Amino acid sequence: MVGLSYRRTRLSGAVRELTRQVRPAVEQFIQPLFVAETLSHREAVPGLNKVWRETPDSLLEQIAADLQHGISKFLLFSTPAHKSEAEFDHAFTAKQLAAVKHEFGDSVWLAADVCLCSATTHGHCGILNEARDEVVNEASVDALTNAALAYAGAGADCVAPSDMMDGRVAAMRTALDANGLQQTVIMSYSAKFHSGFYGPFRLAADSAPGNATALRDRASYQIDPARPSDALLSSLRDADEGADILMVKPGLPYLDVLAELSREIPLPWAVYQTSGESAGLNLLAREGLADLGRVNVEAWVACLRAGASMIISYDARHAQHWLSQQNDR
Repeated sequence: MVGLSYRRTRLSGAVRELTRQVRPAVEQFIQPLFVAETLSHREAVPGLNKVWRETPDSLLEQIAADLQHGISKFLLFSTPAHKSEAEFDHAFTAKQLAAVKHEFGDSVWLAADVCLCSATTHGHCGILNEARDEVVNEASVDALTNAALAYAGAGADCVAPSDMMDGRVAAMRTALDANGLQQTVIMSYSAKFHSGFYGPFRLAADSAPGNATALRDRASYQIDPARPSDALLSSLRDADEGADILMVKPGLPYLDVLAELSREIPLPWAVYQTSGESAGLNLLAREGLADLGRVNVEAWVACLRAGASMIISYDARHAQHWLSQQNDR
């Protein structure tokens, strides 16, 4: 084909805009938020860009600021003052959810992370057996379901189980429906891997597993990075049990998994750009090795290319500005 040139559709900003196949939009982003009961003033999360552990008051102020930048969808992580082995009080988290919805109403879509790691003395995502060497599935599912009911009852639009226990989506869907909460969305962390990219998050959520038990990590319940078939099986199960949205976490290291799962299961897919991923990009930028906005937008495009329809990112609050910058290049 004489004279064929692919460069003609790359030569100007106008023609590049016309021919793009993937178009990130600020409406696709969910901003994680942290709130801690023990704080008197908010604290910066190490390694992340303008992300804080909030007080109840600063939480509302931050959401108001995020709304001004086009972000209206949030995922709340809450750390109570009192930690326990098996009996959990969800009043603090429920109070924050209710306060957000009272302040902002339907102008925000509010998801609540459902896990036990920030509330347990040992930092694991469920209840341990007597020997403290195993997370007990059924007891953990019961406790997680109680949390989901408390959060949905307080006004959460969505509950997002991140614990990776078996059967928790079915238990939550059944309980929500039985309590008049049929409209509550379940966004399941259906493909959450045992990853090294969670570091800053565990500081922010005060949820790192400690050394007080035989379980030093979460390998016994999170997915092995070398077994992607488990991600498909877990996601198929969660879809069958009533999940409305499925998720892959982390993002960039697992785009092959996301691409396969989004082809196999026709539900909306979220991808979580983890704190370690964000911190790595921030480090590149601090060292003068990358433009922070540009590399984030590139990462987001990759997630959408792989099949995500929404992105959970600590830098979501910068998306409107960064996306406009990239369009101007």
